[in-house]
Amino acid sequence: MQSADVLFTGGSVFAGTGEPVRGMAVAVIGQHIAALVPETDLDSWIGGNTRVVQLNGGLLSPGFQDGHIHPIGGGVELLMCNLSEAGSAAAAVATVKNYADTHPEEPWILGGGWSMDHFPGGSPLRGLLDEVVPDRPVLLLSRDHHSTWANSLAIQLAGIDAGTTDPADGRIEREADGAPAGTFHEGAGELFAGVRPATDPEITYRGLLRAQDDLLALGVTGWQDAMVAGGESGDANVAYRRALAEGTLQAHVVGAQWWERDGGLEQLESMVACRDAAAAAGHAGRYSLGTVKIMVDGVAENATASMLTPYRDQNGHDTCNHGISFIDAAKLPAFVTAIDAAGLQVHFHALGDKAVRDALDALDAARAVNGETDGRHQLAHLQIVQESDTERFAPLGAVANLQALWACHEDQLDDLTLPFLQEGAVARQYPFGDLAKNGARLAAGSDWPVSSANPLEAIDIAVNRISPGNDAPPLGGPQQCLDLATAMAAYTSGTAYANHRDHDTGYVREGYLANLVVLDPDPFSLPPEKIHQSTVVSTWIDGTQVYSRPANTNEEP
Repeated sequence: MQSADVLFTGGSVFAGTGEPVRGMAVAVIGQHIAALVPETDLDSWIGGNTRVVQLNGGLLSPGFQDGHIHPIGGGVELLMCNLSEAGSAAAAVATVKNYADTHPEEPWILGGGWSMDHFPGGSPLRGLLDEVVPDRPVLLLSRDHHSTWANSLAIQLAGIDAGTTDPADGRIEREADGAPAGTFHEGAGELFAGVRPATDPEITYRGLLRAQDDLLALGVTGWQDAMVAGGESGDANVAYRRALAEGTLQAHVVGAQWWERDGGLEQLESMVACRDAAAAAGHAGRYSLGTVKIMVDGVAENATASMLTPYRDQNGHDTCNHGISFIDAAKLPAFVTAIDAAGLQVHFHALGDKAVRDALDALDAARAVNGETDGRHQLAHLQIVQESDTERFAPLGAVANLQALWACHEDQLDDLTLPFLQEGAVARQYPFGDLAKNGARLAAGSDWPVSSANPLEAIDIAVNRISPGNDAPPLGGPQQCLDLATAMAAYTSGTAYANHRDHDTGYVREGYLANLVVLDPDPFSLPPEKIHQSTVVSTWIDGTQVYSRPANTNEEP
C-alpha cells in the first residue's frame, strides 16, 4: 500500500453532512483524499515522508466555500480608503481625513465601508466630507455597496444638481431645495460613472491577491464571485486570468457574469462565449464562468428592496413605495428561460419578498419550457420571504444562498429597516428554518466586503440567531435557527453543490480533492453561543497547506 503524503489524526472529522465522526484519520496522497482510516490502523499509511498532522482534539472539515462574495472589490477597498473599521460617523470622517492627508498624490479619494446606521436616516451628508477634503473629489461606497457618499466637488464634477432627476433604479437624497445632500442610493451612484476614475489594473490584481490571502486564513478554499462584469475584457476577468497565468490563484472560483439590468437577451450570446472561452483555456477546475448574476432588487435599509407590501414612513403610515424591481417582472421569465436553456446558472440577488416571488416565478416559467435542468439556480440574501414561497424552493430545484451573519438583531436592521416595514415583518426575517424544514438546498456566503467573510461567525449566528454578547431574542424566533451540522453543510457541501463542484469538493471522501480546513476548538464541542470562538489552524488546497495560524496564538488570524 502506498503511504500517505499527509495524515490528519487525533480529532473529529466533519465529512460535509451530518454529525462529525470520531476515531477516524484522513489520509491524503498527492492532491486527493486517499482514505478515511480507523485510528487503530494508521501504521500502514505512515511512511518515511508522511507528514502527520495532529488535530489535538480539533475538527477536520472540508474547506469552506463562499457562495456569494466580492473578493476583488473587497480587496481593492482594503488598499484604498477603508472605512470598514470605523465604529461611528466621527471615526469614518477621521479615517477619510487621515487617508487624504497621507495620500496627497491621489486626485480622487476612493474607497468604502461606511455603515448606514452611523448616520441619521442612514444617509451621510456631503458637508461632512467637505470639511475634511474640500479640494479633491471624494466617492465612498457604503458597507453594503448599495449607497454612495460623495462630497460637493465630486457632485459638481458629475454635473448633478437640484434639477437632476432620480434614475429609474435609484434615488438621490436631497436637501430642502432639492440639491443633492450627499448620499446616492443604488443606480444613482452610477451618475458618477462618467467622471469617476477607473481602477488601475495593477490595483485590481493586488486586490484579488490580498482578498485571497485573507480568505485562506479564514478556511475558505473556493468561492463564487458574485459580480464579474464586462465579459472577457472586464477588470475581474483580466485579474483572474493573470492570476491563472502566474500561478497565484490558489482557490477554486466560479465567476457570475453580471446581467446589465437595463439590457435584454442580446447580452446572452456574449456570456455564453465568455463561458466557453474560459472553459477552453483549460482551467475549468480553477476558474469557470458558468453563472449569470441577476440583481432583482435593492436592500431594505434604503427602502429599495422589492416588497409585496408598502414601506411605512417614520410615523408608521403606509407610503406608496414598494421598493424597486430592477428587472421588469414581466420580462424576467423570458430572460431566465433563455439563460437556463443555454446551460448557464442564474444567481439572483433577491432580498425583498416580491423579488423572491418574481425570481421563483421566473424559475417556474423556465421549467415549464425547458423541463428539469441541472442549472442549480440560486437565490441569495432572502431577507424577507413569505412562508408559502419557502415551500417552492425544493420543487423548483432552487438553492437558498444564505448570508447568515445578517440574521440577528443589529442597529442597521433595528433602526433603519424594521420600523419601516409592516407590523409582524420581524417574524419573516431570513427564514432559514422554514427553508430547511421545507427541503430547500442550502448554500452559504458572506457578501464580503458587505460583512465579515469569516464563516465561523456566520455559522454561529445561523445556529443562534443572536450576535455574540447581545441579549436580544433570536431574530424571527428559535424556529428559524439551524443546527450546527446543517449550517456547516451549507458552507461546505451546500455551496459545492451550488457551484457545480460537489463531484470533487465539499466533502471529506475518498477521491475528492484535499481542500480541507483544521478548526480548533472543534465547534461541535462548544456551547452553541461560543461557536464563533473556534478558529482556523490550517487551510489546505489540493493537498498543499496554504495557511497556518501563527504560533502561540488562539486569536483569529
